[in-house]
Amino acid sequence: MSQKRLTTREMHETQLVCAFLLPQRQERYLELLSKPHRRRAVTDQLAHFKHIDMRWTAALPKNAHRAADIVLLLKDKGAPDSCYAISEDDDLDGKEIPLAEALRTIFGRGIGCFLSCIPGRLAYFEDEEERWILERKERFEAQ
Repeated sequence: MSQKRLTTREMHETQLVCAFLLPQRQERYLELLSKPHRRRAVTDQLAHFKHIDMRWTAALPKNAHRAADIVLLLKDKGAPDSCYAISEDDDLDGKEIPLAEALRTIFGRGIGCFLSCIPGRLAYFEDEEERWILERKERFEAQ
């Protein structure tokens, strides 16, 4: 039996959804994200997103006031120089981009966006109301 090799996009999206979103919503989000004509049904919700599994969130320190502060926090947790974005901003969505550039683009602008740094282990989320680091200490593998 041959196993299908996942693309970078599939790997980041699958791992992010399965690691950090509410279990009862995961299947639906994976389905929508996998269909280009339905993807907007997800990204349009990101400005006021309510389906993060809060068990895996960490509030930002009070002294994290700039995008550069978040880059340092994520790098300290092992983030590489690039990340993968799921975003309501069409210029970012579905792209692998430098982490610092992505954060400069979204930080404090109310743009709903997930930045997947380490698939299934480390991500950043920001919307119009909140900012979170999403982290799972153990290696998470989507089923």
